[in-house]
Amino acid sequence: MTHDWSEHRVLVTGATGMVGSWLCEDLLRRGAAVVALVLDDDPHSRFYTDGIERGCAVVRGNLTDFSHCMRAMNAHETDVVFHLGAQTVVGAALRDPLETFESNIRGTYNLLEAARRLTPMVQALVVASSDKAYGDSNVLPYVETMPRRAVPI
Repeated sequence: MTHDWSEHRVLVTGATGMVGSWLCEDLLRRGAAVVALVLDDDPHSRFYTDGIERGCAVVRGNLTDFSHCMRAMNAHETDVVFHLGAQTVVGAALRDPLETFESNIRGTYNLLEAARRLTPMVQALVVASSDKAYGDSNVLPYVETMPRRAVPI
């Protein structure tokens, strides 16, 4: 990333995840004002163990609650959103598929709708996905042309 981030207020969902914590750290290093929408405090997350949260405005909220998405963007006047927040633990998803659907699907469309309503303030939104959509494969790395496979129950 060579973009000048010093003029941006950036919302990161999934900040306590592996990719999210590295993204927050890099954005902070590049001068962005980072807002992290966090569901639960995970003391084992790199976001906390490395003190990344100290440089961020941490908003407690749930992607499944539209008002939390709106508040995180509107109150902090974010102009860029990186959406990494999702239920990614396969075992938890299999045990509670409804909650996984709510988090991953409703959470994404809540965030998209909040960004739409807050245009032109929100100027860019990046939605990340997962290699889990491809199922198990003996061929790595995954590429986008591979067929998507459901996880067997």
